[in-house]
Amino acid sequence: MQRYRRQSVLRILATAAIAAVGLGPSLAMASDPYPNRPIRLVVPYPAGGGTDIIGRLVGAQLSQRLGQSVIVDNKPGASGMLGNDIVAKAPGDGYTVLLGITALVQIPSLYQRVPYKLSDLTPVSQTAKSADLIMVPRSSGITTLQDFVAQAKAQPAKFNFGSYGNATSSHLNGEQFKMKAGLDITHVPYQGSGPEMTALLGGQLASAFVDATGAYPHIRSERINILAITGQQRHPALPDVKTMSELGYSGFEANGWFGFFLPSSTPKPIVDRLGSELAAIIKQPDVQRRLLEMGLIPVGSTPEEFRAVLERDAAHWKAIVDAAHISVN
Repeated sequence: MQRYRRQSVLRILATAAIAAVGLGPSLAMASDPYPNRPIRLVVPYPAGGGTDIIGRLVGAQLSQRLGQSVIVDNKPGASGMLGNDIVAKAPGDGYTVLLGITALVQIPSLYQRVPYKLSDLTPVSQTAKSADLIMVPRSSGITTLQDFVAQAKAQPAKFNFGSYGNATSSHLNGEQFKMKAGLDITHVPYQGSGPEMTALLGGQLASAFVDATGAYPHIRSERINILAITGQQRHPALPDVKTMSELGYSGFEANGWFGFFLPSSTPKPIVDRLGSELAAIIKQPDVQRRLLEMGLIPVGSTPEEFRAVLERDAAHWKAIVDAAHISVN
């Protein structure tokens, strides 16, 4: 009888030991609250650009709130796909975070070969949104979008439109405008909004779709006229500039954006924790002021709100890419 009891006890202890091994990671997570070590923030674009500035601004605030270092890691390459892929394939433990931009939902429609799926990433918080401004040289004498369309139809050979890069939001917005307005004007891509603005100010472009961030230092210039803005609302710094929708051109409501992502395998409590911290950071007056100074509109969304934006925008940009037959490879 005593031997039987001893064997039963041993069986129970063995079963408990096996269960403990299986629960090991869960128990570790429960006993070690997130975060307990430095966080890697992957920025898939070069240092010094707008995405990098936002990453360092928000990263510094996040470090203070979480009590852990947030290390910005610039991984430019392949139109952002290199950095995106790093995070998409990282462990879902909350320690590898991506700061992505609108291109994230445009890439699947533009490229035949993408090393990751959009579903490999889960949205955490939309930080800020941007818009494109339709601009012309003031020397052109054009002061309204209606004037621009009329003159471009009358003398198409004299007109073109610049963008801050092939297959960027400005290119897609320009192609959609051509289709909506019935224009036959040439696309001229540049390597960024800086060179694009220089060409516009120098009179080498008849028009340009320039992101508000890149145009912000020049919006009061006497050498340009701003005809309209894309997005859902007027820009706080340009309250008199009407949206494309207000001017009768629907389909330009999608804004550009910056937002944070985690690998899709990340547990929801970690996603929610990081999301609430990021939203709180964006609501800070000094952070809002800095984003507005960059020409951006602060957001600070929940993961669910950001997911809705992604789903809507992915469909929006795909429709333009398909209609305009735009491809990169």
